[in-house]
Amino acid sequence: MKTVHCSHSGIAGVVLFLVLTGSIAGAQTPDSTTSLEAIQVQAESDSNASVLGFESFALEDVPVSSSSYDHKTLEKNQILRLADLTTLDSSLTDSYNATGYWDMISIRGYTLDNRNSFRREGLPINAETSIPLENKDSIQVLKGLSGIQSGVSAPGGVVHYLVKRPTGKSLLNTRMDINDSGGARVTADAGGTFNENDHVSYRVNAGYEYLSPHLQDAFGHRSMIAAAFDVRLETQGLLQWEIELSKRSQPSQPGMSLLGSKLPEVQNPNLNLNNQTWSQPVNFTAATTTLRYSQPLSEKLNSSFTLGLQSLENNDHLAYPFGCTKDGNYDRYCSDGTFDFYDYRSENEKRDTVAARASLDGQFQTGFVNHSWNVGVMGWKSRERYQKQAYNYVGEGKIDGTATVPSNTTLNDESTDRDADNLQIFTSDAIKWYQATAWFGLSWNGIGRSSVRTDGSRATEYYQSFVLPWAALSYQFESWMAYVSYAEGAESFVTPNRNTYSNPGQFLSDVKSDQYEVGFRGGRGTAWSLALFEIRRPVVTDQAPLYSVDGSDIHRGVEAELSHTIQRWNWNIAGMLLETRREGSMQTPGLNGKRAINIPNSTLRIGAEYLTPWASALSLKARASYEGERAVLADNSMIIPGWVCWDAGAGYKTKWNSIPLKTELLVENVLDKKYWRESPTQYGHVYLYPGADRTFLLSLQAEI
Repeated sequence: MKTVHCSHSGIAGVVLFLVLTGSIAGAQTPDSTTSLEAIQVQAESDSNASVLGFESFALEDVPVSSSSYDHKTLEKNQILRLADLTTLDSSLTDSYNATGYWDMISIRGYTLDNRNSFRREGLPINAETSIPLENKDSIQVLKGLSGIQSGVSAPGGVVHYLVKRPTGKSLLNTRMDINDSGGARVTADAGGTFNENDHVSYRVNAGYEYLSPHLQDAFGHRSMIAAAFDVRLETQGLLQWEIELSKRSQPSQPGMSLLGSKLPEVQNPNLNLNNQTWSQPVNFTAATTTLRYSQPLSEKLNSSFTLGLQSLENNDHLAYPFGCTKDGNYDRYCSDGTFDFYDYRSENEKRDTVAARASLDGQFQTGFVNHSWNVGVMGWKSRERYQKQAYNYVGEGKIDGTATVPSNTTLNDESTDRDADNLQIFTSDAIKWYQATAWFGLSWNGIGRSSVRTDGSRATEYYQSFVLPWAALSYQFESWMAYVSYAEGAESFVTPNRNTYSNPGQFLSDVKSDQYEVGFRGGRGTAWSLALFEIRRPVVTDQAPLYSVDGSDIHRGVEAELSHTIQRWNWNIAGMLLETRREGSMQTPGLNGKRAINIPNSTLRIGAEYLTPWASALSLKARASYEGERAVLADNSMIIPGWVCWDAGAGYKTKWNSIPLKTELLVENVLDKKYWRESPTQYGHVYLYPGADRTFLLSLQAEI
């Protein structure tokens, strides 16, 4: 949900909203019978830290900044795709999020790598696809460096999807959503056991959505079906299998851009420049499955093995605005409001991932010291295969969307096939002595990469290995915890295999990031957390004939969150202050001291829900989301202003023939303001994406 109030008084409005919320909450009379669902589940107690290598710990007990959002929170807040989480989590921001395309987000100011920064059921997946959420039990967001968890990946963090498992009891949930532009979604969630004495239980999820956003020329559809089975064995072991199939077809949305040296105003947020008669949708087809066997070997020793397969097929199409030849600018549109138009088509893209993970975890005690340890190995292989693609100039477009140009489907541009082999050996230990715990983690990562153009040219092949440590010290007070931690992460880069570079085809060694973090969290009744961090990441620059590390990006920040349920009120506040800075550049010294592009310097999310005393089944809610200004260009010569988003809604619970029913109305962008939501640079081109206009959504849910 993205609701905006675009003015410099936005922060004051958010603060006033918070003050009024707290004041009214304090004025209410006690009502011990009233209970509210949480607006946001932050590091919930039943969300374990297996992806961190600590199988026996809850996520909030490990000294790592993290958030966990269960399926009830996702449904309640209309979170239908990963990018929607930016309305709840202050550490997450948009990073080239276009309608109809796969999700791209940044955490702590670093854009996640869709090939390497995503996990599903503990295993690596490729997130260059549309990932449905109907069968997801929760989404874990792990913030900061992720070397020990995921090996080679971007330093922002890791997103971990957990699927809905059988509950061992019969359930049936149905839900229907509609919006004011004709979009509709229907879902079903069913589960149970095959008979009363059977050890086999199941969970099935299905959904279909007709996509009809306010955005013009963006109609589409998507569908998914998923099943999960648990088999409890006589040996006390557990065999789990799940499979998910999904499809999505929808035209994507190219962004607006700078007009020469001018930052344009938002005119029509629903205009889609991908509006030619020959424009085709982007198609995503995905099949993913995992098989897990876990077996206790003794009272304090457990083993598990997980195998995962993912197969993706994409067809990528776009009437593509890119640059301005007549102005000699290829990173923006023309000053007169025109741009170069291309016909882009990439058919039959295939991405396959196979992953396996085996681990042992256990506990033992030496004197007054208790050890909770884990050791394991994980290997995964990814394979990407492409065809020749079309990337053809077809004429001149206009930013008002009135231009008509011919198509050109000639396949005249080569793509690049890629293979990657990864092996990770990891170990961790939590050493507890009274209230103090020392945490250690270490992973050895070996990676092999190869690539070749679809015509057989420019082949590269290389191998690297890294040892990545993580360490923390925490102390558990009566109702809160304090910790300090250090982590390292690594990324892999190879010089383009062209004769215009000094060292074509050679990889860059030791592209390692590091992070220091101090954190506090706790609360009884009121949950709160505070984290201060600094991340240093080497910058790899591409300036032929040089392809090399050139200085660092430094991100320093503080994250805070506070949530509480008091009488008839439930509220949540999350914020982040972030300083980004370029240092040590020798090739472009003019960028030293400049901030990173497309990253807000501050974010704030506030949500409140009120259960009315005059109608106990009626609840009212509101939410505000603030993001500070963003730099559009690397030299910081152009800035888009900050904005505040306002949302409002109501929910009503009743029964029909003993069947619980829940109806919710949600209004996004209550004030219907126009603003630039983000300003990403993608493929060397600056784009501008507007926030959505006012939208009404209605949902009806039945639970049996």
